[in-house]
Amino acid sequence: MTIQSERLTAEEYIDFLKRTDLGSQYPKERFRERIERLVENASISLTARDANGCLAGVLLGITDFAYWLFITDLGVDRRYTGRGIGRELMKAAHEAAGGERDIILYTCANEKAIGFYEKCGMKMAGDVMVKNQVEWTEFTVE
Repeated sequence: MTIQSERLTAEEYIDFLKRTDLGSQYPKERFRERIERLVENASISLTARDANGCLAGVLLGITDFAYWLFITDLGVDRRYTGRGIGRELMKAAHEAAGGERDIILYTCANEKAIGFYEKCGMKMAGDVMVKNQVEWTEFTVE
C-alpha cells in the first residue's frame, strides 16, 4: 500500500464513497457542489493505493499546522478494511500537520467508528462546541 499526498477529483472521491461507510455522512443538499469544494480545499489530502493503483483509503483534514488537525474524512474501501490502512493514514496526516509533539487530533466519529478511533488513542471530548443551522437530509451515496 502506498500512502501519499494527493488531490482527488470530485468524481473519484464520490466513486470511493460508494465503496465505504463514509457515503452516509453527507447531507443531500448541494452534495456534488460541496464535495467539489471539500476535495479542492482540504489542508491535508492523503490517499492509500494498492499495487495496481486502486484507491483503498482516503483521509481529508483541516489544520493550522501549529496546534490542531481536524480529520473531516477517513475512509477505507470495504475490500481493504482490517489491514491497518486507516491507522497508517492517521499517522501520516498527524506527521504532515506537524507531528504528535505539537498537533492535537480532532474528529466527529459516527458510532461505528468510535472503536477504531479509541484503538488509535483518541478519546471522547466534552469541550467541543457546535452551531448547526445547516439543512441536512440524510442519504447514502450509491
